[in-house]
Parts: sequence; structure tokens; C-alpha cells
Amino acid sequence: MIIQNYVSGKWIPGEDQGQPLFNAVDGTLIGHASTKGVDMNAVLQYARSKGNTVLRKMSFQERGRMLKALAVHLQEKKEKFYEVSYKTGATRADSWIDIEGGIGNLFSYASLRRKLPDLPYCTDGETHMLGKAGQFSAQHLLIPKTGVAVHINAFNFPVWGMLEKIAVNLLAGMPAVVKPATVTCYLTEVVVKEIIASGILPDGALQLLCGSAGDLLDHLEAQDVVTFTGSAVTGVKLKSHPRILAENVPFNMEADSLNCLVLGADATPGTPEWELFVKEVRKEMTAKAGQKCTAIRRIFVPEALMEAAWKDIGTALQQTTIGNPLNEKVRMGALAGQAQREELKQQVQKLLKQAELVYGNMEEVTVVDADPQTGAFVSPLLLMNRTPFQSQAIHEVEAFGPVSTIMPYKALPDAIELARMGKGSLVCSVVTNDPGIATDFVVGAGTHHGRILVLNRTCAKESTGHGSPLPLLVHGGPGRAGGGEEMGGLRGIRHYMQRVAVQGAPEMLTAITGTYQPGSPGKEDEKHPFRKYFEELEIGDTLVTHKRTVTEADIVNFANVSWDHFYAHTDHTSLEGTLFERPVAHGYFILSAAAGLFVDAKKGPVMLNYGLEECRFLKPVYAGSTIGVKLTCKEKLRQEKKEPGDTARGIVKWLVEVNDELNEPVAIATILTMVMLKNQESW
Repeated sequence: MIIQNYVSGKWIPGEDQGQPLFNAVDGTLIGHASTKGVDMNAVLQYARSKGNTVLRKMSFQERGRMLKALAVHLQEKKEKFYEVSYKTGATRADSWIDIEGGIGNLFSYASLRRKLPDLPYCTDGETHMLGKAGQFSAQHLLIPKTGVAVHINAFNFPVWGMLEKIAVNLLAGMPAVVKPATVTCYLTEVVVKEIIASGILPDGALQLLCGSAGDLLDHLEAQDVVTFTGSAVTGVKLKSHPRILAENVPFNMEADSLNCLVLGADATPGTPEWELFVKEVRKEMTAKAGQKCTAIRRIFVPEALMEAAWKDIGTALQQTTIGNPLNEKVRMGALAGQAQREELKQQVQKLLKQAELVYGNMEEVTVVDADPQTGAFVSPLLLMNRTPFQSQAIHEVEAFGPVSTIMPYKALPDAIELARMGKGSLVCSVVTNDPGIATDFVVGAGTHHGRILVLNRTCAKESTGHGSPLPLLVHGGPGRAGGGEEMGGLRGIRHYMQRVAVQGAPEMLTAITGTYQPGSPGKEDEKHPFRKYFEELEIGDTLVTHKRTVTEADIVNFANVSWDHFYAHTDHTSLEGTLFERPVAHGYFILSAAAGLFVDAKKGPVMLNYGLEECRFLKPVYAGSTIGVKLTCKEKLRQEKKEPGDTARGIVKWLVEVNDELNEPVAIATILTMVMLKNQESW
């Protein structure tokens, strides 16, 4: 079998035999992978000229729907991926993390389109008024870069590693060139073949390199972005590439790190937290045979609990059946290959100079339905070190597999300091049911970790676990962990977009952003805005209402109807020392009265009130005050049909400005209405 590359719109093999790839379970030859003969400059230019040109013209809504369609397609084909995944040494549960976890990222980022406009770009943050007269303002924009995202991925997650990254760059409007680790690239190839065959992505949006990266980085340009997942040593080497430095190419690194778990002093044997602690360590040591960048490498427990801890962990590990992932009884498969097993053993030997082995065997392992020698199998290895402050190697050397070292601490400040000694990690966990311990640890250790899990009996049933990065949370960490960030919900798209500050007149910013900017002139006409269908409404459409005088009866009646008898509205005798001169109208009465002024009562295109945003009450309103409203169409977002018979509709955001008789603002809010489309067949 020849593993192929997908470049410049076609599948091609390398010009030589390249690197042999082996089944991790039985050692048989799977095939060869090579990129020899691939014109790397042409690959990047194809992505920029083809993929980028199309993607950056698509709106966020179109790109989000594209991701959803891709996720649905891959979900339907997932069994084909499972059939290949076991060759990497992964069990069904391991493969679920890789395959369906990756597809889940596509679904998650597809859903984020609902928080973005129907434009290729978006605003970033609030508008800043720069002129006293309100005629000069500024707004930050995020615009898709004109380059290509180059993803250099690790061997442990050949599917998730690709999908979690391309989900973000595709939503942002950038194409990708994916270079998976060669040892497991055959699984990535199977997935990419299904992606390309689906026809869902535009030409040039995704290319695949199975083999060496060659001179790929030599052809990078300033608008490109590089991401790397793998060892810290390789990451530093790539990050210092002359072309990356010369062009100031953004480089996002997620490096394997010495993640830790801390057992709180309150979590003693017999408590639910003790059981959670043992279970979490076992799971993180054996899932993917410990080949996870987030796996627990260091375990810190109170000094008095050391013996009980390592014995209970050992007992739990003993229950783990190792062997052929196709056997339903197997809970831990093989490492990715023989090279990975040999490297693991070398790293363990370094650790054993400062630690002792308390569970497992370096040379022997009992397996089911497999040969322990031809397959890349290893035993889980639990090491123990009693002097963590004097043993630097424990905090520097990573054995990438089912290996962890347990160490004691005397008091919580020691645990915090020990957690920091890893010099930066992707994730850290603390198992405790004591809020004080949790708070002190998170504040003390948070500077050195990208994510912290506080695990206790309350969250255990819903916890996604120590080792599971989530699409809405940042994945990355400081220092040794690479200093980068991936995912993180909408934070992630910023890596692939240029932030630019735009200054100008409010009406110009309104035109550019597609969102009404304060200070822009409104557009009034005889037709009430609520009589207009979604397509007919324009940003800036404005209604200035007639006025209403607030009475004491209004305040009393609203208090009785709402049951809001707060003293400031009802008690003349309790206002001394307050901000109010006399009973003040309820803020929500002002909002309700404003709605009464701007709403058109007849049945029409407006279907319902959808919500309220950014409501503020700026000035007290007393009986005798007269209020009026300026209603402006601020933003429009089309909704998707969930069922074939659904009414085609969209959400309209309205800026509501309430002023008093002095023309001073008393309240401001953004309200949302659901408005139907006039042409029901157009959406």
C-alpha cells in the first residue's frame, strides 16, 4: 500500500518508497509514505490562490454550514475509520476520542457561526467614540488572512489532531495544509480521502502531506500561520526556522508537557475523592497507552498517604487488560510503533536514576490475542520518588506512554511549587472537596498551566476528565507546553484573522461592519419598521416615537403588577442618604413603556420578542418626566430552517435609546425580534 499525498487538487504518491509504516499490534507492514517530488512551494501557492480566495469570500454562516455538512458526512463514514484506527494500537475507546472527538470539534465550531455575522469578517470588541461631537469613532475588525494554515501534527491523534485545527481555520476563512506524523499518517489519509470525495470543501481548502515536510517552511509568507503539536525540542527547532523569523509568521506550539495531578489533604482513603483520584490516574495512564499530550506524568500526594496511594493505583492498574484492540476485553492497546517503545524505555531509564519502580515491568508484559514482542506493547509503569525537590529529572524528562511518577508533599504551598517545577503544562488537576484548598491551588498554580480541573464528588459524573481538551476551552499552556493556544471557542479564530483598527465617521463604520454604529444618521420613512419583512429592513432604519409623561399612578401600578415594592419606588420616607430625590420609576417600567411607544400593534412580519441585550439605566425617571424613544435597526442575522416546513425568518437587533424631556438619555438597550422573510422560498 502506497500512502498518497493530496496536493494541488490531486492524489499523488512520493517518487521513492519513503518510510515504511507498520501495524502497531502485530508488526506487519502497512505500506510506505513519501513526499519526495512534491513541489512544496506549489502546494502553498495553490492553497493561497484557490482555497483562500474562495473561503475568505464566504460568510461565517456559509463556512459554519460547510463545517456542519462535513461533520455529518464524516459521522456517517466513521466505521471505516475505526477499521483502520486499531492498527495504530488504539482500542475502540481510544479511537472514539480520536475519531468522534475530532468530528465533535467540527460540530462545535459549526455551531459557533450563530455568534457571528453573515459576513466574511466580524467586529472585535466595542466601538470607541474618539470625537467630542460624536463624528469620529473606531472599531476593531477581524479579517481572514490571505495565507494558508500549515498544521504539523503529532502521531498520537491522527484524526482529532487534524480536525480540531482545520475546524478553526476553516471557520475563520483560511485553507490548510496538514502534515500528520508519518508513523500514523495512513489513518489521516483515509479520513482526508472521505473529505475530498464528499466535495463539501472548495478546491484548495485542504491538502495533505504524508511524509517529510521537506522544504515546506522555506516557502512561508507573512500571511501564513504555522501550528505545531509534538515534542518541545522539535517545536523550538521549527519555531526558530529562518523563514518563520524573517517573515514574522505566527507560530502556535502545543508541546508535550509534564502534566500533574495533586491530591488534596482532605481526600483520604474512604472518601469519594480518593476513589476519583485512583480512577483518574489509572484512566490517564492507560488511555491511548499513555500517548496523550495531556496524560498525567507527575502525581503529588500528601506525605502520609504515599503508601496507600501507590498501592491502590497499582491494584487498579493490575485490572487493565492489555493486548489486541480488536478483543473486546482489552482496555489498553499498543504504542504507535516499535520506535516509540524503544524511546519510551530510554526515557524511563533516565527517570529510574531518581526513582524506583513500584508497579509494572520494563521487559515483560502479558497481552491478549497478540505477541508482546512483534507488537509495540508495554506494561503500565508507576514510579515513585521520595525527594521531588531534589530530583530535577522527574520534572524535566517525559516518558511518552503509560508512565507516571508519584511523589509526596508536606503542605499545599509545596504542592503548588512542585506543580510549577514542570515549567509549564497543558493541564493540571487537583482532587479535593475543600473550596479553600481548590482556591489556593488554582490561584497559586494557575500561572503555569493552560487548564486546571478541580475534581470532586459533585462534578465527577459530568466531568470530561483530566486529559480531554474541549473545543470551547483553550488548549495549550505556558513555558514547556509551548506558550500557545488552540481552540477556545471564538478565541481560536483570531489566530487566523488579522485584527485591524478602523477609524472614521460613524456612518462609514456602519457600512463597513454591517452593524449600526452610534452617531450614524438614521433612515426614517413613513413605513413603521415593524411592518417591514426581514429582507426589507436596512441597517439604520429608524423610528422616533411620540412622547409619554410618567405619572405617580404608573409607578404605583407597576409596583402592584410586578410585585416589585423596592423602597426606592414606593417609600417616600426612606430616601434620605440615597441617590433619589423622590420615588423613582422602575427601570423595567421605563423599558416596558418604551416598548409601548415603539411597538406597532397590528399583526405583521414581526413574529415575537426574542430577547434583550446590553440594558442600562442611566438616569432616574420621576413622576412628571416625559420620555420618548429612538428605535434603530442595529444588526440582522438570518436563522436556518430546522425543519422543511419552518417559517423562513431572521433575528433583528434593535438599538433602543430612551431620552427624557431634556433630551438626556435615561435608558439604553438592545432588543431582539424574530422577523419573517417575505420570500419564503429564498432561504
